[in-house]
Amino acid sequence: MNKTKIFLFIVILAVLIQFIPYGKDHVNPQVIATPKWDSPRTKKLFANACADCHSFKTKWPLYSKIAPVSWLVYSDVQEGRAHFNVSAWGVQKKNEGDKAAKAVQEGDMPMFIYPWMHPNARLTDQEKQDLIAGLKATFGEK
Repeated sequence: MNKTKIFLFIVILAVLIQFIPYGKDHVNPQVIATPKWDSPRTKKLFANACADCHSFKTKWPLYSKIAPVSWLVYSDVQEGRAHFNVSAWGVQKKNEGDKAAKAVQEGDMPMFIYPWMHPNARLTDQEKQDLIAGLKATFGEK
């Protein structure tokens, strides 16, 4: 195959994968119940750094509509909501809020790529410490 055929094949493939329906459902369900936050600051820090994946208030940017990136974003949001969702607080069976502070403290959250794509999720060291303390006060810790 020459370079032109390879390029054409890649372009056709990129167009065709846009028709795969997975990752296209960007409907945010209605908020059912929310936790009692320890402070407005914790709630704001959480909204900036965590809520896109851990609530029903996800902001779906343009790149989340283009496959194959849409598949990854959709999967991450679904997984995040399944483990810890402040929009279904006290209703959702599995809600690992007690592990949230530890995940932030150990650098597991937010996911390493998330702050690159979302500048408001880039927390200063002080904001990170405030978020950790607020998560512990709101949800407890394990």
